[in-house]
Amino acid sequence: MTRLLRGAMNVLDAICITIASIALVTIAVIVPYGVFTRYALNEGSAWPEPGAILLTILMTFLGSCTCYRGSVHMRVTIVREAMPPLFRALSGVAAELVVAALALFMLVDGTGLVRATWHEDVASFPWLKVGVTYLPIPISGAILLLFVAERLLIGPPAPPPDPAHAISVD
Repeated sequence: MTRLLRGAMNVLDAICITIASIALVTIAVIVPYGVFTRYALNEGSAWPEPGAILLTILMTFLGSCTCYRGSVHMRVTIVREAMPPLFRALSGVAAELVVAALALFMLVDGTGLVRATWHEDVASFPWLKVGVTYLPIPISGAILLLFVAERLLIGPPAPPPDPAHAISVD
């Protein structure tokens, strides 16, 4: 069961990384396109900037989930490290519960926000509903809840191997 849960979370993590990476590459393409049309063609396109903003939101929410899972997010551990082992463990569980509460808030209130704005159009993209642009909030809340459950049930995933200690195949 542990291996199945870990495997499912690895797949979910890979999906988050892939989508966030595609969003980043797309941003890197459309922003220069917008600059080119504005300054070289002297006729700016209206969609690259809002498109980049929407992709940045998507990249940020999904990227933050994978950063949390890999423990590469910002954190201050000086107080926790100074605690006795029992309190250190309890503070770790408390921190996970705080993250779970935040993720639940994102899931519940984000879903409400999506529902409330589902029928409004995005001005720059009339074919796109505002509610769709808010979907990364509840989706990342659900993913974050799953990653918290993984940590609480079977522990954090193993860190990736250190490239400095990798075996060379040259």
